Amino acid sequence: MPMEDASSPTVRRRRLAAELRAIRESMGRSGDAVAHALKWSPSKISRYERAKTSLPPKEVQRLLDYYKVTGERRRMLLDLAQDATLKGWWEEQEYANTISEDYRQFIGLEHEATSMAIWHVDVVPGLLQTEAYARRIISSYSRVEPVAPGAIGRLVRVRMRRQHVLQRDGLRIEVVLDESVLQRRIGDAQIMRDQLLYLADIAGRPNVELRILPLEVDHTVVGESFVVFGFGTEDTDAVLQDVVSTEQMRSGFILEGERETYLHRLAFTMLAAASLDPADSKARLLKAADFWSQTLQSA
Repeated sequence: MPMEDASSPTVRRRRLAAELRAIRESMGRSGDAVAHALKWSPSKISRYERAKTSLPPKEVQRLLDYYKVTGERRRMLLDLAQDATLKGWWEEQEYANTISEDYRQFIGLEHEATSMAIWHVDVVPGLLQTEAYARRIISSYSRVEPVAPGAIGRLVRVRMRRQHVLQRDGLRIEVVLDESVLQRRIGDAQIMRDQLLYLADIAGRPNVELRILPLEVDHTVVGESFVVFGFGTEDTDAVLQDVVSTEQMRSGFILEGERETYLHRLAFTMLAAASLDPADSKARLLKAADFWSQTLQSA
């Protein structure tokens, strides 16, 4: 599996927005005051500080002039602004009509996160799916919304390409899967067996901790699947906050508030505590894979 460029323009835009917001707040200026001084609309300040839109390098330069930012920090921010104008592979024309804006943002976050805490209650998360399992899931979209055959193939390729991040240095992944995922049939027994064996193999990687939440365990956390993305910020003055995202169908929903991310972190900790340890989880995976093997042989 080839390595991808670790830089993500999605995260660069978020990092630039966090830096510029931190500078403004350190100066005690309101967004409205900055907008008035630069003859910008207040909504423009709000949009770029929330990374909803990117700010062209010339505009960043003008903003830094206003903030009187000089020296190394100015050079770093201008370089960041230039990098933020680049496109990730998921933003290329090839996928323009295939990947929604929400999904592009999700991939961008995934591409540069330093940690992920993944909870899935219904199916194997996309980052850990085999190609056959992914194709079966994606093909089912057409039952809800018409999807052209060519688009299905492109979405499968996107999902497989996303998995290149699994080999990135410094990435830590924690996964909790509800045991029902191991029993819910997606495709035929061959697809299920291969998928579970693949999960067992991934569970053996040093940067992956995979746990199974058994059906027989009593627990109080009930909710939809989610991913908490974490980002290292040692080389910046601003803190790039954790982000919570849900991956549903062809899109996702991004939650960035401190309270939301804290609650999801807390929920994940509780789910992990109620789950089997990694060794027993792998044994449960192999047992489920064996069940599907026997099903395949008896067919």
